[in-house]
Amino acid sequence: MSRRQGLFRLLPHPLLTPALAVVWLLLVNSAAPGQIVLGLLLGWALPLFTLRFWPERVRIHSVPALLRFIAVVLYDILVANLNVARLILGRPDSLRPAFVEVPLELKTDLAISLLANTITLTPGTVSASLGEDRRVLLVHALDAPDPAGLVAEIKSRYEAPLKEIFEAC
Repeated sequence: MSRRQGLFRLLPHPLLTPALAVVWLLLVNSAAPGQIVLGLLLGWALPLFTLRFWPERVRIHSVPALLRFIAVVLYDILVANLNVARLILGRPDSLRPAFVEVPLELKTDLAISLLANTITLTPGTVSASLGEDRRVLLVHALDAPDPAGLVAEIKSRYEAPLKEIFEAC
């Protein structure tokens, strides 16, 4: 067994561990040393004990792309909140809701799931359904004056980075 395989057995999801620890600290609203230790312990133990339930091993091919993707999503959530508030408080009768079909290039379940969840997390859009062949994602937009532009934006801002992060060869 190589050193890397041994490390993977002890720390199967190295990015999930600190993420779970941070979520724990946010939930308990405390940065006390004991809570930090408990958060890190939970962040290590949960992925370790649930490893057999994960359908595939998560491979992150580009950490810088992952960090850029997180920044883009957080920015888009902030901007979309402001836009939705403006649309609703302004002239709601001028909204142009629409369902759009987003053709998918993503192949892995994790990447498709993250794309659908990212769209739903962004106010004003929601993932409605995934085609049986997993090649098309149906998205509902609160205001879509340019449906083709919305599809292009989803593909460039979310799908392309997810493909680089999780599916790069």
